[in-house]
Amino acid sequence: MSAVDLLKHAVAEHQAVIAALEPLLPKVAAVAEAMRTCLANGGKILLFGNGGSAADSQHIAAEIVGRYKKERRGLPAIALTTDTSILTSVGNDYGFDFIFSRQVEALCTPADLVVGFSTSGNSRNVVLGIEKAREIGAVTVGMTGGNGGKLAALCDHTLIMPTSDTPRIQEAHILVGHSLCDLIEAD
Repeated sequence: MSAVDLLKHAVAEHQAVIAALEPLLPKVAAVAEAMRTCLANGGKILLFGNGGSAADSQHIAAEIVGRYKKERRGLPAIALTTDTSILTSVGNDYGFDFIFSRQVEALCTPADLVVGFSTSGNSRNVVLGIEKAREIGAVTVGMTGGNGGKLAALCDHTLIMPTSDTPRIQEAHILVGHSLCDLIEAD
């Protein structure tokens, strides 16, 4: 297969996933409303994931804190993947599985909303972070793919991308994350 044919195939896969997102839109709107409520009530949004999902959580947190499309006050959001000293100390002292749950324990309140990104829905450190957020009483959101994994049954809201292909899941996560930012800023 030529390079152009491979690229056409990737674009076709991407388009198929985007088209299949339509049934998920009411759930995306519900998550956006939960985020708006959280922020209006003085809460913050905590986001986390591994690898590309860590990058996605950082990207969406930056859009919320900075601005997405229009000028507004900065909104409180933090990606728990950004402090390497905390990640490495918790990883060293407690184990990698606990890097997010320990931070959630330290930073999360019942007024907050916590978003765990995991393409499989089964990343142990993401699952433990969501479990800790639920113990605290925060609203929980799972951003996943495939069958949703463990996050599907664990979260208050689960946005399951309609594919099991990791690159396509991550592309859809960014589209959905940007859509959430659009809705957070809506008047």
